[in-house]
Amino acid sequence: MINADILKEVANSGLAYIRSLPDVAEAEVFVSSISHLLTRINFTSSIPCNGLEEPKSTLSYGIGVQVVFKDGDRKKIGFGSQTADISLDGVKEAVEKARLSAVCDPDFHTLPLPSGTPVLNPDYHDPELMNLGDEGLVGLGWKALEGAIRTFMEHNITDSVIIGGDVSIVQEKMAIASTTGIVACDEAASASAFITTMIESDNAKGSGYEVGMRLNEFVPENAGSSAAMSALKSRHGRRVPSGKYKLILGPQPVADLLGNIVLPSLNLAVVDAASSSFSGKYGKGVADRRISIYDDGSLNDYPMSRRFTCEGLATGRTELIKNGVLTGYLSNNYYRNKVLHDSSAKEKIGAEPADIANALIPRNGFRSGESMLRCFRGKPSIVPTNVIVETSGAIPSDELVRMVGDGIYIGRIWYTYPINGLLAGDFTCTVVGDSYIIENGKITEPLKPNSIRIADNIRNLLNQVIGSTKDRKPVLLWGSPEVIYSPDIAVQDINLFSIGG
Repeated sequence: MINADILKEVANSGLAYIRSLPDVAEAEVFVSSISHLLTRINFTSSIPCNGLEEPKSTLSYGIGVQVVFKDGDRKKIGFGSQTADISLDGVKEAVEKARLSAVCDPDFHTLPLPSGTPVLNPDYHDPELMNLGDEGLVGLGWKALEGAIRTFMEHNITDSVIIGGDVSIVQEKMAIASTTGIVACDEAASASAFITTMIESDNAKGSGYEVGMRLNEFVPENAGSSAAMSALKSRHGRRVPSGKYKLILGPQPVADLLGNIVLPSLNLAVVDAASSSFSGKYGKGVADRRISIYDDGSLNDYPMSRRFTCEGLATGRTELIKNGVLTGYLSNNYYRNKVLHDSSAKEKIGAEPADIANALIPRNGFRSGESMLRCFRGKPSIVPTNVIVETSGAIPSDELVRMVGDGIYIGRIWYTYPINGLLAGDFTCTVVGDSYIIENGKITEPLKPNSIRIADNIRNLLNQVIGSTKDRKPVLLWGSPEVIYSPDIAVQDINLFSIGG
C-alpha cells in the first residue's frame, strides 16, 4: 500500500495547485489507497478439490477532486477522478474532468467546514491487520475451512458435504484537504469471513460469518464451525402453512431488514426525496418503545470505525431511534445543507430542520464502492458504519422461546426488498435457512429452507415487538459496508406465505 505521508503530500500540493487557478471558488482533493485481499473457499467431499481457490489481492489508488468554478455571477460544481496516478499531473487531469462535468446545482451551498476533534486516536487501527499479506490471508482461509470440516467430522458427517464462501481483508488509507480548512488523514483495516455449508443428501444448508478489526481477535474458524452446525441442525426440515405467526427474528434477519428497509428510510437523501417509510415522523414513535438504534463510526475496535469520514469530518454517534422515537438521520454535508435551505423539508421530516440541527450532523459521508469506504472514484454518499440495536427488558433466549409459545425462529433471510417503494413500508423476503419451528415453548424441528416468505409492513413489524434477548451479534450483509449488531427480537402477528409445495 502507498504510505499515508505520500497521500497527505499529494492532497496538500494538489490543493495548492487548484488554489492558484483564477476561476476556482472552492475545492477539495481526496487521495486514497485501497488493498483488498480475498481467498475463496470451495470444498466438496465427493469431488476432488483444492479447498481454497483464487487467493488474490488487488490494489486501487487515485485522486478525486470536487471543484466549485466561478462562472460570472454563478457557480458550477464538478467532480473528476484519476485512477492509478497520485502525482500533481494526476490532480491536473482530475481538475479538467471536474471542469468538463461542472453544472449549476442550486442545492449545493458549500464544501464541508472543519468539525470537532475525532474521538479515535490516530493509531486506532491494527498494524498487523493493516500489513497482512497473501500468506497470512491464505492461512485465515484454511482456518475457516478447517472449522467447518472439524465440526462435520465431530458429528460423523464426511460425505455429501459442500463448503463455500470467502475470507476478505480490506486495508484503506486516505488523505483529504480543502479550501474550507479541512485537513485529514486516516487509515484502517477490517476482516470478514462468510461461509456457507451444505449436506446435499439431507437437503440441508447453513451459514456462518465473522468480522473483526484486530487480527488477534478475528477467528474465521468460528464462521466455518457455525455454518456447519447450522446445516446439521437444519436437516429434514418441515413446512408450515401460510398465516400470521409469532416470530423470533435472529440477528441476521434483523440486520437484513435494517439494511434494506429501515436504514435507507433513515438516510437523509431518501427523506429529502420524500421516499422514506418514516416520512414526516421526526420526534414521533416509529417502533416499540423498547427499541433503540444508533450508528457510531467512532467505537474503538469495531470493524467499520474510522477517525474521519471521506469528507474529512469527525465520525461519531447518531441516535436514529431512541425508545421507539425517531431522533436522527444518517447524513452527509451536501444533504444536511440542502434540507436546511429547503422550504419543503419540514413536511418531509416532520420538524423544522434548523430546530433539529443536532439530528442532521453529517457523520456518514463516505465514498462507498465494492463494500469499501474510501473509493476515490466518486463523491461522498451516505453510508452507515457500526449500527447498534439496543433493547430494554431483554431476557435469556430460552425464556424468549417460552414466551413465544408457538411460532417460528427465523435465522436467515435473503432477497429482502420494499414492495411499492420504501414510502409504503411494505416488504417481502424469503426464509432460506437456520430456522426452526417453536411448539409449546420449545424449539422442536427445523423449518424447510426456501419454503416460506415474510410479506408485511416494516412499521407494523417494528410495533409488534413482544420481547428480545440481551446479547448482540455482528452481521455483515452481502455487498454492504456497514456492520449491524443485533439481538434476537420476538414479534407477533406477522404474515408468512408458503412457497410451492
